[in-house]
Order: sequence, then C-alpha cells, then structure tokens
Amino acid sequence: MGRSDVVLAIDVGTSSSRAALFTMDGQRVPGSLVQREVSLLTDGHGRAEILPADLLSAVSACVRDAPGDRNDVAAVGMSCFWHSLLGVDAAGNALTPIFTWADARCRPDAEQLRSELDEAEVHAETGCMLRASFWPAKLRWLQRTQPNLFAAVRFWISPSEWLQWQLAGRATCAIGMATGTGLFDPVAQAWSPRMLAVGGISADQLLTVDDAPVPWRGAAWFPGIGDGAASNLGSGATEPGLAAINVGTSAALRVLREGRPAGVPFGLFCYRVDARRFLVGGAVSNAGNLHAWCQRELNLPGDPAVLEAQLAARPAPDHGLTVLPFWNAERAPRWNEDDKGAIVGFRQSTSATDLVQALQEAFYFRLAGIAEQLIAAEDKIPKWIVGGGVLRSPSAVQRLADVLGQPVWPNSEPEASLRGAAVFAIERCGGTPAPLGLGDPISPDKNIHSRYIGARKLQTQLEGLLGSSGPSSPTTS
Repeated sequence: MGRSDVVLAIDVGTSSSRAALFTMDGQRVPGSLVQREVSLLTDGHGRAEILPADLLSAVSACVRDAPGDRNDVAAVGMSCFWHSLLGVDAAGNALTPIFTWADARCRPDAEQLRSELDEAEVHAETGCMLRASFWPAKLRWLQRTQPNLFAAVRFWISPSEWLQWQLAGRATCAIGMATGTGLFDPVAQAWSPRMLAVGGISADQLLTVDDAPVPWRGAAWFPGIGDGAASNLGSGATEPGLAAINVGTSAALRVLREGRPAGVPFGLFCYRVDARRFLVGGAVSNAGNLHAWCQRELNLPGDPAVLEAQLAARPAPDHGLTVLPFWNAERAPRWNEDDKGAIVGFRQSTSATDLVQALQEAFYFRLAGIAEQLIAAEDKIPKWIVGGGVLRSPSAVQRLADVLGQPVWPNSEPEASLRGAAVFAIERCGGTPAPLGLGDPISPDKNIHSRYIGARKLQTQLEGLLGSSGPSSPTTS
C-alpha cells in the first residue's frame, strides 16, 4: 500500500481500547483490529477513575500490535470517551488519575453550582448541564478536597490530549473535545470566561483548541474527538433524516446538524463535531454496564447463546418488575444524579433472566424519552441507525425497536466509533469515505410496543414516588 492508502484509527473507551487500519474510502482493513482491556476503578462513593499509565499501556499496545506496515500510515484518527479530566505538569506528566464522566463524587459541587448559576443559561451557552459529568463540578470538587494537588496542576486536559502528547510528543484539543467539557461555547468556538472562573482556572491552563494534526512518524496525528461524535461519523448518521443510537457500556441517541442549532431541549446536549457541525442528543450512564453487573452478580447461564435464547423467547414485559436503572449517577433525560436504583415487583418466581430483561427495558425507556425530545426538534422522525455491543444480541435490537415503537437499522460497521475516528482523519486529508448502505430495518411489534408504553408509565410513576432530582428548568433553551 502507498502512504496515501491507510489511516490508523484508535478508539479509547472506559472498558477497552481498540485500533485498526482503514483505507481512504473508510473501509476497515480485514484482520487489522486489535483490542486491549482497561480497568475502571470504582467504589461505593461514586469513584470512576482510570490510571493514566494503564490507559497509555493499552493504547500503546493497540498502536503497536495493529497488523500492517507503519510506513503505509498517512494519518492517525482517535476517538475517546468524552467529558473526562486529567491534571498534568508542564512536561505532560500525569499528576491525577483520569476522572471519567462517570465519576460522581463531585455531585455536591454540581448541586452548589446550580444554586449559584442559572442552569438553563449555562446550558444555552455551553450545551452542557451543571452536573457531575462535566469539568466545572469536577474542578470545584478537586479545589475543595485536594487544594495542594489542584494548585500543582499546570494543564487540565482530556485523556485524548494526554495520549496524543505521550505518543506523538505534542497535543492540541479538538474543537469537539472542548465542547464536552462544560467550559466551552460551541457557537462562539471559544472558552467561556464565566465558566473558566467558575472552575477556578484560566485559559492558559488549557491546550490550544485546534483540529490540525501534529506529526507522528511521518504521518499526521489528528486530535482525538469525542466518542459520540465518532459514532455518528462511523455509522453514517451524518445527514438530515438519520440519527445514531449507540448502546455500549453507556448509551446515547444523537443527530448531526449544520448551522447554528436552535431549540435544543433542556437536558439534552449540544456539542460540536468540528467547526462546521454540531452534535445534538442525550446519553444515559446505565446501559451495557447493567448487563455486565448481571453477569457478575446473578446466576446466569454460562453460555451467552443460552441466555440469548431465553431472552428471545420472552419479547414482552411479563416479569412484573419495574426498575429505576440508576446504578450509576444518571444523565439525560432527567439527570437523576442523586437517585438510587430500585427494583419493584419481586416474587418468589422472579428469575435472573427476568432481572436481565427488566434492566434492559428500563434503560431503553430512558432512551425512548430522549428520542421523543429529539423527534420534537426535528422536521421528521429520523431513521435510527443502531450500533455498539447491542448488535451481538438480536433479541436486544428487536426489544429496542419494540420500546421505541419505530424501526431501527443495525449498523453494518460494528466498530462505529473506531470507523468514525478514521472518517474524521480521512475528511481532513481530503478524502471522501464511501457511504455505508442501510440494510433491512428491524420493525417493532405494535402490540408489544403498546405494552411497553404501559411499562414506561409505571417507571415514571415509581420515579415520582421515590423523588426524582431531575432538572426543573424550562424544557427548551
């Protein structure tokens, strides 16, 4: 292959990192995919950290082990989990763990910020909520709980910036990555002076915001973009009338828009992909991680195929369970950060498979609420392109269609975020990725959908009884 033929794509997740080679038309090179696991450190107090050295080791191994000749690589594109924070010294040495979006120990600081500021105004300016997922609350928490460490940090950066710095020697902050911090105005494309002051830092403690690449072994290494933006790029959900649903450890629904977005519903996000395109949608914190919890804690069949067959044989909510799936601090649509998970309706006959099904349905209900808000802001109901780990379970994809009451189109590229990282680099190299064709849709069962409407109402009632901490501001901004 010639130098113009190959892009190295890297997808950095909170549970694993992947790398693969892609041709300049966006096709993954067969046999080039490698993956390395990453440990997320958690506890009962809301901790959700990754050790920087562990993440660097995993990503370095992916870059090293992806099959192919490095002399053929023209560019590097990277997708990375959004909203996460790392403090470094002047040389780029990590001084803190990586505080991921899921780290909820700063919830009291987020609550304090909401008492000081109008959250709807902040949302209108930054596209982000005043919640624990974003940098303002995390910075306040660190300044309050570890003032000496806070003062020692020279730069506050995302994991993607740090990885680029460590592996390529220099780094910049992608426009899209900046918009996921809660400190950036995506319309003005500049750091918000007000939100910098709220976080207790200055603009010179942040890296330059620029989508331009830095050199790496003769190739152009582009700054890492948010995994959500990469998912839309990689799934082909980039045009009007298309939307992406990604269900992995967490889950999200997103649409791309060009031009200044108007009327973004309060509780949803408005980030950027780049200087030209916005990303609008909502994410839930509890999705595939709930299934992982079930696998760890419940007496499930050892063979995944057996569990899949059991779930496929029960398409409707006949288990009698109502679940609030708040194992982790929840995000959209109501940002129930202080609410705890709950399971109501246990009987002697309740089985482990009942719990797996009920938990899956419970976070699907949250996605359905986000979908309704997105549809209200669009000209027409979009085609939902589904990607992520959910594609490994046909019954889960069918259930998603039944809960939404709308057809869904399985993504033909199972590694959407990884492909999206490649697409971002290909576009900036002047290439044009080939469009991904849509296959046959998975259509909902109308009778089962009607039953899920009733089950969603029960979840809403339970949420009200147990006291939701969701946003109380106006529904539009």
